[in-house]
Amino acid sequence: MITFLDITREDAKALAQLDKECFSVPWSEKSFLDEVSNQAAKYVIAKDGDIIAGYAGFWQVLDEGQITNVAVRKDSRRRKIASAMIFELIKKAIQHNISRLTLEVRKSNNAAISLYTSCGFKVVGERKNYYHSPTENAVLMELTIPDALSSVTERTRYNG
Repeated sequence: MITFLDITREDAKALAQLDKECFSVPWSEKSFLDEVSNQAAKYVIAKDGDIIAGYAGFWQVLDEGQITNVAVRKDSRRRKIASAMIFELIKKAIQHNISRLTLEVRKSNNAAISLYTSCGFKVVGERKNYYHSPTENAVLMELTIPDALSSVTERTRYNG
């Protein structure tokens, strides 16, 4: 059974390992430790028993949230964990009076773009050469919270 929790210092090592599995430029254990004490950082982890199956988070700046990462272990994918974590982030955004969430995603990452679109995000632009290793443009996406309240459906909740 999947449970959703806030990250703690004890999660940092496992999150750094997960990042190595998911991203070409992963965050370090120290980066995650810094995020735990960062007042602007809001993160959720998805735990499958004792194992962290995924994590997602955003940085709050005034009334906006910038999603930093959404990551799910390879062996935990295709179980709607990512969409459930995004739903948890939307709930956190509402609790913190955030009016919109934004994110960047690799232009070639069709699966992630499809996921974000299904959660109500819309493409609003592109950032040239945003990513490295390899160099690639980013698609800029945005979700306004009033739109989220009407577009987030039961299918974004984890039921599995």
